[in-house]
Amino acid sequence: MKWISAVSKRTIFIYFILLFLLYLFYVLNTFSVDENMFTFKYLTLKRHVSNYNYVTRRFAALLGYNFKDKYMTLRKPNLVPTKRLPDALIIGVKKCGTRALLEFLRLHPDVRAAGSEVHFFDKFYHKGFEWYRNRMPPTLEGQITMEKTPSYWVTRSAPKRVFAMNPAVKLLAVVRDPVTRAISDYTQSASKRPSLPRFEELALMDGPWGSVVDTWPPVRLGIYARPLRRWLRRFPRSRILIISGERLVVDPAAEMTRVQEFLNLKPVITEKHFYFNSTKGFPCLLKSESRSTPHCLGKTKGRNHPYIDPVALERLREFYRPHNERFYELSGINFGWQ
Repeated sequence: MKWISAVSKRTIFIYFILLFLLYLFYVLNTFSVDENMFTFKYLTLKRHVSNYNYVTRRFAALLGYNFKDKYMTLRKPNLVPTKRLPDALIIGVKKCGTRALLEFLRLHPDVRAAGSEVHFFDKFYHKGFEWYRNRMPPTLEGQITMEKTPSYWVTRSAPKRVFAMNPAVKLLAVVRDPVTRAISDYTQSASKRPSLPRFEELALMDGPWGSVVDTWPPVRLGIYARPLRRWLRRFPRSRILIISGERLVVDPAAEMTRVQEFLNLKPVITEKHFYFNSTKGFPCLLKSESRSTPHCLGKTKGRNHPYIDPVALERLREFYRPHNERFYELSGINFGWQ
């Protein structure tokens, strides 16, 4: 009942007392003043008062009060950190800015997140919720527990499993222009495998003018409407926040304002926490939970993309155009991707 303010609690409690007094008068008036009825009236009144005492204690507990003897005291908040299942999940999308979003959220004092991707809902679900809980950081009452695993976005069984954990969980997904996302995905793979064929050879059949290979993972992941439709079968759109990866780079403070509102957090993260690194082309942090000095997210963030044939880029844009339109309709946001 955190949403009930202290004033509201007091007002509701006073109303409850007044209702009891009215009920008490009713009970007294239902009996005759005849002395022969006095004993029966006394026993009946005693029973009603006993019932009222029990109901009052239960009602006051819901409002955040505790009774000890004849004194009423406020219930003390739990000051011992406890591991809890997540209140919110960053479910995707890979290479769209999920790491940046999590690092930005760590700036907030009321957010605690798992240190690494847990992969519970796609790889380790068989281990059970207790195993999952133990992977979470300890949090105090009022703090939010979070976890990020981008592969949840495309795991078919993930929406059902997340719903089984908590139907009220809040879900965050970062998206960006699917063409740029595919190139970024390829760039990451090429940095680990220098022998990888050129982007155009993998994304298109028979050269730049060929048809798009929609089964190639970097291309397939950019069809956002399909996974979103699966998540919407389990969760209302009000429980899913779609975040612009482009805005997270250009104006991180504004996008984080949306995120904080969605999570019902105080607007602590503002423009004072960011500065733009022109070399990396990416926003960096002036301070964070673990470091008080300015720093960027890591060497792998802001890699230079390889040159891609403009004809191949146009073929990809044509391929994604209808998929993007369906995604705009489902998400309720027009991201304006060309």
